[in-house]
Amino acid sequence: MISPQLGPLPDAPLGVAVSGGGDSVALLMLLHAAGHIIRAATVDHQLRPESTQEAADVAALCARHNIPHQTLVWQTPDTRGNLQNQARKARRRLLADWARQQGLADIVLGHTQDDQAETLLMRLARGSGVDGLSGMAAQRCVAGLCWHRPMIALARDELREYLRQKAITWVEDPGNDDLKYDRIKARKALEVLEPLGLTVSRLAETADHLRRARSALETTVQELAQRSVTLSDAGELCIHLPDFRLAPREIQLRLLAAALRWVATARYRPRFNALAGLLETCLADQQKAKTLHGCSIGFTATHIIVNRELSATPAMAPLETIWDGRWQIGSFKGQDVQIKALNADGIRFCPDWRETGHSRASLLASPSLWQNGALIAAPFANFGDKWPVNLAGGKKGFYDRLITH
Repeated sequence: MISPQLGPLPDAPLGVAVSGGGDSVALLMLLHAAGHIIRAATVDHQLRPESTQEAADVAALCARHNIPHQTLVWQTPDTRGNLQNQARKARRRLLADWARQQGLADIVLGHTQDDQAETLLMRLARGSGVDGLSGMAAQRCVAGLCWHRPMIALARDELREYLRQKAITWVEDPGNDDLKYDRIKARKALEVLEPLGLTVSRLAETADHLRRARSALETTVQELAQRSVTLSDAGELCIHLPDFRLAPREIQLRLLAAALRWVATARYRPRFNALAGLLETCLADQQKAKTLHGCSIGFTATHIIVNRELSATPAMAPLETIWDGRWQIGSFKGQDVQIKALNADGIRFCPDWRETGHSRASLLASPSLWQNGALIAAPFANFGDKWPVNLAGGKKGFYDRLITH
């Protein structure tokens, strides 16, 4: 029997997400057969009566092969809105927390070539551009964890045949036949499109082509950013307008989106129409300040200036390690110390703020410490006790985010 060949994986202990379905069970067995050091986890969303038994079946399979296994239960499912999306987010969060507890830096997922083709069709229906149509990456590193898809070039049928030959059973989720889900609609559509040559393998190949195009665009954006972007310690981002005007429209849009995402620490870019409207403002002869995506955007004769929108910052709260998603906060001795944006109430207590070289807009949204209603520290406005505050990821974090890892 010839085993399907997995894509490249690191020579390190691996966490494996195993639902009990054919793809993930095949992944588990292929990794085990290849001699990888693995630990398995099953997320029980508790959305179906059978889910607990299915997780127990995976645990039994792992026990037979001496593979450590843990069931992760979604304790407080939020069934409002898009249930599949909520479950996906919960699964990713539970797996990430489990991997960190296990000391694992790499998690392996069972997505296949079929999943890639279905994803491409769904994103095409949503009007996605190059980024969306490039599909799922074989590897993506986020927040210190690397997520791997070593079966992204393997067909679902090939994996099931492998399991049949090894006499290993798997579970078929009844949701795989429910046409209320977009992914199942895409799966059925592929059956109709196949006679036209739009096969699973052809669509996956198209995603590969688009991923290369995406990589080229990202490299060009990074080159423009290195020439035209300056970042301040207070978190302000400035784009040199003369360089920006010379770039192609797609590169301009991408750099603007990256600037907004970095300042607001947003996972996604703004909606295209809103982003395109901001670009038109940036290129106009008479520019007017705007707000978008949790950012305030201002202009000088030579620069686009992006700062955190003051009204989007968190309300006053107890001191925390990461504030507003972008500031690494050091410890501070004192009782009942709270943190919030400096804002106009605080900056009036900082007579030397102009000497810092930071703009007023950036200082208003910067972190400050308060105690019993009194300002006690505002490091970027040169006020009060010393208190270590730095951009999470540093300025380098902006340039790193321009490239899909």
